[in-house]
Amino acid sequence: MNFRLPKTERLHSQKSIKELFDKGSSFFLYPFKVLYLVKDLEEHSSAPNQILFSVSKRKIKKATGRNLMKRRMREAYRINKHLLSNSSRQLFIGLLYVSSEAMDFKSLEEKTKKVLERIYSEVKNQPHE
Repeated sequence: MNFRLPKTERLHSQKSIKELFDKGSSFFLYPFKVLYLVKDLEEHSSAPNQILFSVSKRKIKKATGRNLMKRRMREAYRINKHLLSNSSRQLFIGLLYVSSEAMDFKSLEEKTKKVLERIYSEVKNQPHE
């Protein structure tokens, strides 16, 4: 099992981020607001799912606190990304942290698992475009 999170799996393209916010579906599962966009791939190509992590400056004032939450979110996703194993589609995911208090890693990981399972179930039930 591959537990890495290289740059190719992080959503950093301005165009892709704008597309995610404009066309993506969303749901709220405390402490996250989750955006996701399903992209169908061509027949013989494969692209990894890409994810964006964000913590609001309005909610957590200090940069060290925001960075701590982003590190915890990345780690929780990295360990549990195998829950999103669908090969014919690429997912763009945005995890926006909306709580004003820092959460411990254990509870954040449980919430991340729930988010990934919900994304998987919603994408599985969507028809191919």
